[in-house]
Amino acid sequence: MCQIFAGQPRSSYRQVTRSCRLHGHSTSVRLEAKFWEIIDEIATAQDMTTSRFLALVHDEVEEIHGSVDNFASLLRCACLLYLRKPRHTIAAAHGELPRQSGAGAAVSLDGVAD
Repeated sequence: MCQIFAGQPRSSYRQVTRSCRLHGHSTSVRLEAKFWEIIDEIATAQDMTTSRFLALVHDEVEEIHGSVDNFASLLRCACLLYLRKPRHTIAAAHGELPRQSGAGAAVSLDGVAD
């Protein structure tokens, strides 16, 4: 079983640093290559560039939580959400899924009321 995980190409988990602009400031984000592949895929599904997607996610996190504590970790977790249910995640991001169920309960990406 471990060969499935341990035998993956080293290029998958190689660290890659990319630059982007957040609030007009140039910054860099360091993630494993495989995560960048997934983020590029998500951005394409959203009809935007990866840089624009990163800026939008950063802005929305600040709007919701007031600050972004660990942007790289947030992006990794976003990739995991996307991998669990890619079509569902993208549809929710486009506002194509109901955001509420019952009396104001939020619907998670798994479709379970929070």
